[in-house]
Amino acid sequence: MDDSLRHLDTTGLRRLYETGALSPTAFLQDTLDLIEAQQPALGAFVTVATEQAMRAAAEAEARIRALGAAAWDERPLLGVPVSIKDLTATKGLRTTRGSLRLRDATPDEDAPAVARLRRAGAVILGKTTTSEGGWSAATVNRLGPAAANPWDTSLSAGGSSGGAAAAVAAGLGVAATGTDGAGSIRIPAAFCGVVGFKPTHGRIPYVPHCPDRLSHLGPLTRTVADAGLLTDVMTGADPRDPDSCSPWQGGRLPVPARPLRIGWIEAPGRAAADHLTAPQRTAVRTLADQGHQVEQIPLPFDDPYPALVTILAAAEAAGSPPEHDAWADPERLRIVEHGRRLGAADLVHAEAARGVLRTQLAACMRRFDVLAMPTLTVEPFPVDAWRPADGDHDPLSWLAWAPAAHPFNLAGMPAVSLPVGLSARGLPVGLQLTAAPGHDALVLHVAREIERSLPAPPTYPGEDRRQT
Repeated sequence: MDDSLRHLDTTGLRRLYETGALSPTAFLQDTLDLIEAQQPALGAFVTVATEQAMRAAAEAEARIRALGAAAWDERPLLGVPVSIKDLTATKGLRTTRGSLRLRDATPDEDAPAVARLRRAGAVILGKTTTSEGGWSAATVNRLGPAAANPWDTSLSAGGSSGGAAAAVAAGLGVAATGTDGAGSIRIPAAFCGVVGFKPTHGRIPYVPHCPDRLSHLGPLTRTVADAGLLTDVMTGADPRDPDSCSPWQGGRLPVPARPLRIGWIEAPGRAAADHLTAPQRTAVRTLADQGHQVEQIPLPFDDPYPALVTILAAAEAAGSPPEHDAWADPERLRIVEHGRRLGAADLVHAEAARGVLRTQLAACMRRFDVLAMPTLTVEPFPVDAWRPADGDHDPLSWLAWAPAAHPFNLAGMPAVSLPVGLSARGLPVGLQLTAAPGHDALVLHVAREIERSLPAPPTYPGEDRRQT
């Protein structure tokens, strides 16, 4: 499959289907062949659903042949290959959650998001690699090889949705789903050079429900428009997730009149090297060039990492009885053991700190429509590592190296990472945008403006690696 096909978005793919220049079954077969060729180096997939996918592609092909353009009226993803992160349940398709204990588990029903993707016509390719239970911001587990970065397979794809990001960047399907409890969609999106969107908490049902209220389900795509399309398909309440919302309040809010007020946070944690921040600054300047009011500001909230550690560790401990310890990733087990030592007062204090963070961010969002910042201030680390080697080696600092990610999980805010160029090493650089809860459409609108205004379009592994 050449680059013109493997890096199609849904609009381009639909156009080829409508004209008859390409069929869903032919495109799927090419995609499956590409997965087979690249899987040994990338480790992006845990399970490939060849037979299920072929049936779905054949059904899509017949529907397109019968109805023409009308085939997409109720099925906007008809014939589009989409992969599912292996944390999310898929009926009749192995769902391991990155765990040795669940290596052969096969659910009896789809998670709500998967069921909605199928109803929209998506062809489910298979399950992408995750860390065990999604615990780390790298995709290393004991089931098989780590998810490698398509730009350089000696490096990490990030995590815990690393398999999803690697697949989308490498052209192994048009889109993927991920989950994000502390950056697990946006971190691998930045490392691999794709769009990763975490909607407002509750917009897409998360089943089984996460009582820590940190985890979001969202898309990884090659374009902002596709991120919005998949989000719209998966949106809506489900009784199994009491935090899910229907009807959705704010998903289609009108974009405020120009100029928007953009707060630019150049250093959301430790400062990054200039060759990383230069593409981000260029992207933010495009907003100013379009008439928006861009103001550089300091970090507008206190460090919430201690609260995150307490909430996450308590949740890990609650879901990990001692009889499961023998199966657990040793590094994750350290987090579980810390959670078992926590008391009720610790969790209350952490939730109070989360409340302070939300108050601080609410005050900031009264001044600004959107905040922009580097998604990450580090480049990808070695593929078998689960965090950078030059950071704090305390086991409880396992997510501290990505300080721009987790605050917006604690606050439930929508956030997107989009690729804005390449570093001096020829690796992708991501910019993160966020807005107040419910303002998902605004975040995606601004991301789309940047996407259209970049000096050079995003490139993908194997293409011309132009530096912006």
